[in-house]
Amino acid sequence: MLSFHSAAASAQTYPAKPIRFILPYPPGGGNDFVARVIAMRLAENIHQQVVIDNRGGAHGIIATDLTAKALPDGYTIFMCGTGHAINPYMYGKLPYDSEKDFAAISLAAVAPNMLVLHPSVPAASVRELIALAKANPQVLHFASAGGGGNSQLAGELFKLLAGVNVVHVPYRGTGPASTALLAGEVQMMFSTLPPALPQLRAGKLRGLAVTGAKRSPVVPDMPTIAESGLPGYEAIGWWGILAPGKTPLPVVSMLNAEIIKVLNSEDAKAQLAREGIEAAASTPEQFAAHIRTEGRKWASVIKSAKIKGE
Repeated sequence: MLSFHSAAASAQTYPAKPIRFILPYPPGGGNDFVARVIAMRLAENIHQQVVIDNRGGAHGIIATDLTAKALPDGYTIFMCGTGHAINPYMYGKLPYDSEKDFAAISLAAVAPNMLVLHPSVPAASVRELIALAKANPQVLHFASAGGGGNSQLAGELFKLLAGVNVVHVPYRGTGPASTALLAGEVQMMFSTLPPALPQLRAGKLRGLAVTGAKRSPVVPDMPTIAESGLPGYEAIGWWGILAPGKTPLPVVSMLNAEIIKVLNSEDAKAQLAREGIEAAASTPEQFAAHIRTEGRKWASVIKSAKIKGE
């Protein structure tokens, strides 16, 4: 328990009531899964409820704005992802300032995607796929879980670095995109690992490479795209925790310490790893720098691909 003094919480012990954990997407996705792994153990450690509040919509902007305008007293936290870093570059104007209106607490987890093909595509490696795409511009189509999301950005970065013209087809979520790929409506996808792995094992999809800078411990025999003929390629999904701006520094420090404790626990790491996700705690300063770096990286891809938020 931590004692602190502020305008919002004078002479009280923190935390003295449940913490609201706002998520920018509906239940069932990676953001929700990582948040629930953390919330359950954090609640046990601080002896207070951590209440999940899913507020999906508008590419995460609704939930982000809700967090920005919440009382900065330590009783509201937010699970963000790549969308938080890229939204300023996709939308002309946001109802909040992505840096000033938030206090970074910690990076939480990272996960690569996997480049998967429909079995009808005559390519057994990344090099063969690039050659096929160059010989047949605009013939290959890649599915994504939605415009501007990780799966599209991974594909757009691939197009940019490989110099290929592959057509993007957005769907409303990973499920519909995966179904379209399995049906042969599209030929490729940069999929998250959990939905892809069972289809690979069943022979319904072909996996070529993972999108991280290093191989995934879930599929250690699968190479990265970078080592498969596209040096410099890296596109990983990530999740981290923010609080409203002006949240007292002692509260941020206490939450950071408790979240690091959760992410360093063997059971949390094992639970995340089963879904192809790696725990990745950080200091608040490191997480803030990570958000800025990701924003700058994807800004050039967004501009090149002419991606605009809707």
